[in-house]
Amino acid sequence: MKVIQTRAASPRRFGRIVAVLIPALLLTACSGAAPAPTPTPSASGWESSYAEPDPVVLAPLRGTEVSAAALAHPSLAAKIDNHEAARPQAGLERADIVFEELVEGGITRYVAVWHSDVPDEVGPVRSIRPMDPDIMAPFGGIAAYSGGAQAFLDLIKAAPVFSVIFDYDNTGIFTRTSTKSAPHNVLLQAKEVVGQHTDLPAPAQQFAYAPSVAASSAMVDGTPISAINTRFSTSRWPGWTWDAAAAVYLRLQEGAPDLDGNGAQLTATNVVTLRVDIDNKYGAIPKTTMIGSGEASVSSGGQTLNATWVKDSQAAPIRLTDANGVTVRLAPGNTWIELVPTAQGSIELLP
Repeated sequence: MKVIQTRAASPRRFGRIVAVLIPALLLTACSGAAPAPTPTPSASGWESSYAEPDPVVLAPLRGTEVSAAALAHPSLAAKIDNHEAARPQAGLERADIVFEELVEGGITRYVAVWHSDVPDEVGPVRSIRPMDPDIMAPFGGIAAYSGGAQAFLDLIKAAPVFSVIFDYDNTGIFTRTSTKSAPHNVLLQAKEVVGQHTDLPAPAQQFAYAPSVAASSAMVDGTPISAINTRFSTSRWPGWTWDAAAAVYLRLQEGAPDLDGNGAQLTATNVVTLRVDIDNKYGAIPKTTMIGSGEASVSSGGQTLNATWVKDSQAAPIRLTDANGVTVRLAPGNTWIELVPTAQGSIELLP
């Protein structure tokens, strides 16, 4: 049997051990008896400064992404003068869609429609014509004009739009600018009148839009075209040239640059031409036939696609289809629509 012998600690060494253990035990006892206090949150608390952005939707008349709150109002369709004395027009460069139509004397006027970008002022505003109810009705909202023959006033009053008329205005929503002479000087306070009628619904989408210029029908299936020359009469031959650097179409009137109020040339993302018949039932005042169908061309991104247009009723939008009957998709952006008379007008597409 093996015996393990131990040696007792010396008194001096034992004293050193006790001296080390006692302070440690005291510290442990104190820590257990009095735990450190937990900090309490301040009375005000922490608040995040993050604000959730507005939901993004597609602008129905432009196909671009915008804040939903920015579209919570009706569209404004106004009859805009295109006489030489009316140029440059106010706010035309900010319209979502512009229609150019033949009127008496061989000159043209516009129906311009604003929704996603409403300027303070638009004009000069002129009188209604017999085809305007058919153009304006699909947008609903507000129709602005400076009067017209009683037969045409009856037509627009029967259309599903809210009329704002210069001849009957006593609110100051229309003004006359001193920079032009009458009757080419009537301006409309566009943003103000739209703000007064937010109870009216926003417009329905009129055309199909691709997600990008590259995906538009003209870019996918069209052919390169550098210039679009149209002729309404011997007095009016507007045109468009493709500016590849700026990626827009530049507008010309009678061969000269067509300028806005800031001195910049008017531009378009899409240029659509429709061959339309002219009804002469009103004598010297031509009526563009809008309910029907005909040949069309759609230009986006420097390329043009032949198409067909159809409009089934006054309130129906214009439908554009290609040779296979497939819906044409425009590029996101603003659109000009040239309503070129079939008989006396012409369209020339240059490569």
